[in-house]
Amino acid sequence: MVATLLAALRAAERESQLAAASFSDEQAAEGLAAIDELRAYLLPRPASSSSQAAALLLQLPFEILSVILSMLGTRELARLAASCRFLWSDAPTPQPPPVLLRQVGLVETELRRRAEVCGLDVGSSLPEGALSWVPYLLKRDRRNAQMRQAPLAVGHGHGIFVDTEGRLLTCGIDMDGDALMGHAEDPDAHSDEPRKIGPPTLVPSMQDRRIVSVASSSTHCLALSADGEVYSWGNGDYGVLGLDDEVGRAVPCRIESLSCIERIAVGPNDTSAAVDQSGKLFTWGGATYLAEGLVEDEDGEVGAFVHSNGLGHELDAETVCQLTPKRVAALSQERVVGVALGYGFTLAVTDAGAVFSFGYGEQGELGHGSSTSVELPRRIKILAQMGQRFVAVAAGNGHVLALTEEGELYGWGHEGGNGHGSEATYRGAYERTPRRVAAFGRARVKLVYAWLSSSSAVTEEGELFTWGWPSVGTSLGHGDDEPQFEPKRVEGLSSVKVAAAAIGDTHGLAADEDDVVWAFGQGSTLGLGASGPEAIGHVRTPTPIPTLRVRVLNSP
Repeated sequence: MVATLLAALRAAERESQLAAASFSDEQAAEGLAAIDELRAYLLPRPASSSSQAAALLLQLPFEILSVILSMLGTRELARLAASCRFLWSDAPTPQPPPVLLRQVGLVETELRRRAEVCGLDVGSSLPEGALSWVPYLLKRDRRNAQMRQAPLAVGHGHGIFVDTEGRLLTCGIDMDGDALMGHAEDPDAHSDEPRKIGPPTLVPSMQDRRIVSVASSSTHCLALSADGEVYSWGNGDYGVLGLDDEVGRAVPCRIESLSCIERIAVGPNDTSAAVDQSGKLFTWGGATYLAEGLVEDEDGEVGAFVHSNGLGHELDAETVCQLTPKRVAALSQERVVGVALGYGFTLAVTDAGAVFSFGYGEQGELGHGSSTSVELPRRIKILAQMGQRFVAVAAGNGHVLALTEEGELYGWGHEGGNGHGSEATYRGAYERTPRRVAAFGRARVKLVYAWLSSSSAVTEEGELFTWGWPSVGTSLGHGDDEPQFEPKRVEGLSSVKVAAAAIGDTHGLAADEDDVVWAFGQGSTLGLGASGPEAIGHVRTPTPIPTLRVRVLNSP
């Protein structure tokens, strides 16, 4: 807490210098004196309480205090609000929201500002069941941040991490020579043996970047910086790296055409996507999905299968790939807040809670009740009729999961990962209509993740559930090599609260609220330290990765 306040103070000093013209000499002197006093108080006494720090914060001019609050995370805001009633409520502000007749505290003002920036409608009336504005807004802010940031990701044999300082690390095996570790200097340098990195290791070229989110497929990776920049590396086929060519990159390279990005996603068959701060969706990569089928247009006309790889663009018959990020024009009237790429299809969530799907739909993965493909985005009417607001989606090889604001999980598509499967129907069975996953009962889900043939979910209580049919059964974390047909809690993590997870077909990763990363599955991919023959084998239950802490968002 103290370290966070000191960092915010340094940033506030920089901001105040830029805005010096708007302050009188007396105000500037008063603000600088308060900053010096607070720093002097905090530095020699790192164990000082939040209430004492809050009391000193109140001596700052409103403009400087607002800058400091804007730079604090949800957890720090919650602690400050709980320590000082002036920050919580009943506090006058220079310009309170006109729709509010009551006085609004500074923390609530900051949380409302964040919601507005994200395009979220807060309103002037507390939702049913909410007792106070600050806890309600803190919860929304935390959930929105969790959806936006992913501190770890898995590929086919490798893992990617964002540590507590925002640095990018990788580990595992580069099985197909796609330079997925991000460390090689020569993108064409391939040896006879796959490159192995035992413990998670810093990516040298990214040490001066602060990363907030990562994503990975079997062949390429993306990383999102705190400045909204996107970096890509790995196999470059079909322009999946977004760098205007089909050349692979061994080290992360910035996608210059993207800026102010908030979310990133990758697909298992050469597709990528990004969402910027204004809610624009960009996609790029392979445009053609090599499968037979039919395409249905908006008027219900069914014709020959042409382009349906989930890019969402109107493409001519000669177009094989999109080499640079391109905005999905069909969603220009929507503000996209979430995206998931499956095998040949895409789903997008809007700030209004609507879910759109487009791409290949042979296994019912588009959720429209049929097996036809849709080239341009179409809203899933079945979900709209439920009257619920959806906040997140996840997609794999033919299966889809969608999460409501109230924590209810819906699944459809291939039985392999939609949460409804049974051994009798698991192979070759499809669920074409979205249906609630009954296995969770009254438990509220806060995060969902999907890979080719597996899925995972984290509940509000910090419980991790996994299910699916991965290539390595131990990647589900249940201590055996068997597939799991319905969501099952990972008992090996019952002593911790899980805050993030990524489950692949060879291994799984989970981070708890103390930033510790737990790994299970194929031993050589886990980052547990060994990279030689002794690492070959299976780690059947979650095991903490030594020397690694990742950046997770703790509950307030």
